[in-house]
Amino acid sequence: MWHVLLGGSLLFPGLYLLCSRCARWALPAWSEADCSLIGARHWLATSYIWLIIPYMVYDTYAMYLRHWYRCQNKQTLAGKDHFATAMDSFLRKDFLMLVHHTAILTILVPIALFFRRDIGDFFVGCLYVAEMSTPFVSLGKVLIQLKLQNSLLYKVNGALVLITFFLCRILLFPFMYNAYGQQYGIPFYKVPFYIPLQCNVINASMMAPQIYWFWLICKKALRLYTSSLSSKDR
Repeated sequence: MWHVLLGGSLLFPGLYLLCSRCARWALPAWSEADCSLIGARHWLATSYIWLIIPYMVYDTYAMYLRHWYRCQNKQTLAGKDHFATAMDSFLRKDFLMLVHHTAILTILVPIALFFRRDIGDFFVGCLYVAEMSTPFVSLGKVLIQLKLQNSLLYKVNGALVLITFFLCRILLFPFMYNAYGQQYGIPFYKVPFYIPLQCNVINASMMAPQIYWFWLICKKALRLYTSSLSSKDR
């Protein structure tokens, strides 16, 4: 998990610096903006989308398997078989995540692969940054399974979840709008009126569940903080 995160953190900025420096060396008459544009465009921005497709399918199936095995050790509901019980649990507890995965596969992936006409690599790259919080979220669930939710590691990881989730999944969208405004000399608050309506709708649709999940994370962090304070007062 960690080596993949570190590798991605070094790979993409490294490719950008390498391409932009090579462009400045080979074409000294080019401006910094021209070299930066060459450095920002890379085949991985599109090719990585193809890697996301099997991951989303696998992750959806893996989520269902979790409910399948949980229900396997429990008495099935009256009139329902094991499959129906597991599916009912899956839809009730992970419905928003299922919608999230389905929307990525059916809406975002086709747009990124076929409809954006190889433009907008900057925004595609920004959306990749949203996954920076995923290793910390996953580690927190593993620590709970290991019954280490009272450990210092769990608390430090919880703080990292809050920070990375807020920076990479909430502030990400204002950052992209601000970057667009700076590129074209548009005030930040006017950017939504200069870009196509469907872009605003898609961004709002992606940001809404992130805000909801962040609210859940904050509630969980508050419970952890208050419980640790109450235990110290005893």
